[in-house]
Amino acid sequence: MTINQNKTTLVVTLLRVLVGWHFLYEGIVKLYNPDWTAYGYLATAQGPMKPLFNTLLHEGTMPWVDTLNMAALLIVGVTLLLGVFERVGAFIGIGLLALYYLAHPSFPGLPQINVEGNYWFVNKNLIELMVCTLLFYYPTGQYFGINSLKKRKAIKTVEK
Repeated sequence: MTINQNKTTLVVTLLRVLVGWHFLYEGIVKLYNPDWTAYGYLATAQGPMKPLFNTLLHEGTMPWVDTLNMAALLIVGVTLLLGVFERVGAFIGIGLLALYYLAHPSFPGLPQINVEGNYWFVNKNLIELMVCTLLFYYPTGQYFGINSLKKRKAIKTVEK
């Protein structure tokens, strides 16, 4: 690996860990808050996908939506933070962030409700979705993470 490749790998690895931490934190906060629900987020959905998100608001559906949301956040967080099955985690993260973005797209002219920042089509969900796309195509677990520990153990076994 060249020096520039090493720097790129280091930066992408740090990005993976930070995004993993963000997902894990969001999942844990929701898991330990018995009052948390995605109902408000879905009820205020806007844009062309609003009808789809409104179909999820039924009383029998919301516990599933909440549980799946928390589980997805935790899975993405753990896989990215630990560098194991990170492509699976990144893929789930892409899907989750796409749903978040589509529920509250930052389109000009739409009132922005339940959104952290709106920069005409771009918001934090879209940016993090693209980071997860980068992590999907450029996994770094073999350099730093559980996968790197497995790789080192395998090399030591072969050397003996």
